[in-house]
Formats: sequence, C-alpha cells, structure tokens
Amino acid sequence: MPMEHRTVDVQTFLNEHPFSRFQWIIFALCFLVVLLDGFDTSAIGYIAPSLITEFGVARPALAPVLSAALFGLAFGALASGPFADRLGRKAVLVGAVLVFGLACLAASSASSLGQLLGWRFVTGLGLGAAMPNAVTLMSEYCPDRSRATLTNTMVCSFPLGAAFGGFLASWMIPQFGWRSVLLLGGIVPMVLGLLMLIRLPESVRHMVAKAQPAERIRAALRRISAAADGAAAFVMTETRAAAEGSAGLGLVLSRAYVIGSAMLWVAYFMGLVIFYALINWMPILFRDAGLDPRSAALVAALFPLGGVGAIFFGWLMDRTNGNLVIAAGFALTAVAICAIGQVLGTTGLLMPVVLLGGTLMNTAQSSLPALAAAFYPTQGRATGVGWMLGLGRFGGIAGSFLVAELSRRQLALPSIFTVVAVPGLIAAAALVMKQAAHPEVRRAGVAAAGPALGH
Repeated sequence: MPMEHRTVDVQTFLNEHPFSRFQWIIFALCFLVVLLDGFDTSAIGYIAPSLITEFGVARPALAPVLSAALFGLAFGALASGPFADRLGRKAVLVGAVLVFGLACLAASSASSLGQLLGWRFVTGLGLGAAMPNAVTLMSEYCPDRSRATLTNTMVCSFPLGAAFGGFLASWMIPQFGWRSVLLLGGIVPMVLGLLMLIRLPESVRHMVAKAQPAERIRAALRRISAAADGAAAFVMTETRAAAEGSAGLGLVLSRAYVIGSAMLWVAYFMGLVIFYALINWMPILFRDAGLDPRSAALVAALFPLGGVGAIFFGWLMDRTNGNLVIAAGFALTAVAICAIGQVLGTTGLLMPVVLLGGTLMNTAQSSLPALAAAFYPTQGRATGVGWMLGLGRFGGIAGSFLVAELSRRQLALPSIFTVVAVPGLIAAAALVMKQAAHPEVRRAGVAAAGPALGH
C-alpha cells in the first residue's frame, strides 16, 4: 500500500527503525533532568553543617528544613501525573524544571530557616513533578526491545547527580559559601528548561491519544525516519487497553488496574523505607557498633553507589518478566540487609556486604519507574508513574522514623537491621501479587491485547 494511504501504528514505527539521533537528544535532555533532580534533592544535606553555623541552631532545628523537600516531592509527583495526562508531558516537564530551578535560586538568598524551609518545599514540588514525566516521555519514545534498559539508564543519573553534588559542594562551600551550591542548582535547571522548550518534543503516543493533527505527529516521527512522510493517519495499540473514557487517576484506580497500582505503591514505598532508614542512620549505627566516625561514614557511603546495576536489570526486564526480576532483587536485598547486622564486628566483611546490599536495593528500586511505565496505557501512564513515586516518598519519611523508634526501644543492632530488611520481603511479595493479578504481556502479543487508538 502506498505510504500516502497508510495508517501508521506509532509504536510499530518506533520498533522498526533504528534509535535515531533525535531520540538520543530526548534521552540526553531527560537524563539531565534526572541528574539535576538528584543534585537539587541532595543539596540540602551538603549545606546542612554550614546552616548550623550561620544560623546558630542545634541539629534538631534543621529537621523540618531537611524534610521539606521530601513532602514537596510527594505532592509534586501526585499532582503532576494527572496534569501531564491531560495537558501533555512536555509542558509539565518543562514547567517542573523551571519551578525547581527558580525555587532553588530563591533559596540561595534565604535570610532565615523559615524562608529556606518554604523554598525547599517549592523546590520539592518541582523535583517531584520532574521525575515521573521524564520517565514517561522517555519511555514513550523507546522501541519495545530496549525500553526498560534505556529508562533505567536514564534513572541511574539520579544517584550520579547526588554524588556529583557532593564533590562540587566539597569544593564550592569553602571557596564561595553554602549559597553558591543552591545558586548553581538554580541557574543550571533554568538554562536546561529553556533548552527543553526549544528541543524537546511532545510524546507521539500522547498526541495520538489526544487526537492531535496528523501533521504534528508526522513532524515528530519524521525526525526519527523519513519513512513517516506521507502517512495519512496514526494509531497506537496498547498492551493493556483502557476502559472507554478512562484516563488519568480514573484509569489508575479502575477495576482493571487497581490491584497492580496498589502493589506498585507498596513496593516503591517499602523500597524507600529501606533506603532512607539506612542512608540517614547507617553512619550512626556503625559508630554504635564501634567504628570510628570516619570509617563509619566511608562504609555507609558505599550503600548508594550501586544504582548502575539498574542498567543490567533493565536488560533483563526487556527479555524476561519485569515483575519477577525486581521481586528477586528485593528478596535478595532483604537477605543482604540482614547480613549487614551479622557482620558489624568485622570491617573487612562489612564493606562488601554494605556495597552488595546497596547495589541490590538501588537496582530494584530504580527499576520500578520503568515497570510502572510499561504497565499503564498512554492515557494514564504519567499519573500511574507519578502516584507511585509520590506515595512512595512517604516511605522515605517512615523509614527515617522507623530506626529512631527501634533505637528508642533499645533493640540490638543486628535486630534493627533484621527489621529494616522486612520491607524488602514485603516489596517482593507485592510484585509477585502484581504478576498474579496482571500477568506480564510480551510485545509479541500486543496486536491482540487491545484496540488501536487514533483519529
């Protein structure tokens, strides 16, 4: 059939053509968004000692400032998904980057902890909206054969941004003061936001779902391959179909998706319970176990280094069952966290066990956004990813309080690590239940999985 009379399925088009320079530009822009997300999320921790000195406050007074962005992250992720499913991924993503850039810039001139707290909350709103929409937009430009690999690789830039921020802060604060870190964390996102406004496209799948003009969809696909020229119309098939008229939160909570949604929320929540419980408390627990402060800090710093393992998990998810791959990761995480408590007295063993536990935990956790993006159809994808990330943030808050409560009850150190390991088993069980309720459908069967959507 001549191209000018053909109706083109956009996902089939993406699958049949090599990953183009245009798609690499999208990947690079989204990678930078998540990198800056990691930098700005962690910035407050790097400047905390300077805040104590400048404002003359005790450590407990910093707690609200340190947690303000976490609350903002939660609400930003929850609110942004429905907006993105309605208005488009690009508009919300660019807006989110500009919001957290402006707020970080404003925070650099804060004259009190109260002002800093307010601007950190607003920063969190932007940061929370950025991650789910970067994941959604990137996943919707990926061929099926490499979607999880590319999405997981992009998400790996978050810990990279956090680590890079630490190196920069250690040099900038003695030279220019703590405000310079926030100044940098504000200026760079502003520049990136303007670049995204010019170079970042809207999702082709979103454009088809919203029945936008064929000319606009064709213009985006033409940048991938000239084979899109002359196509008369565009459609898409979904692995799982949405109920008629269902979109956004209505789709995520619909009977067809609610069990899977709940299990994703539980898994992400439990993963962040582990992450923040250990990131915030491991140095203190290691000092209690007899390590000197420097050694305790160095060993604890090994825990967040293993996020790059998500690239391997993404490769596995593109070839096998994503639910079971990540469930196995969380189950092994629980074993490794338990093992940390058993080797506390032996530094030679403690270091590799902490690194292994961190690699498993961060790999499993970083793979969940790609799993969520693959689970939902286009009409609810941004909401589904956003709500998983948003509700999961409360797990981070719970994790910080969990170890405090266990310490107050004077549990032995091995017992504390055993309790912290339990959420890993809960996360694994949740993903097994998701698989039972919603067996993963491989792309080979997609043509029969749901109706084609177009205009």
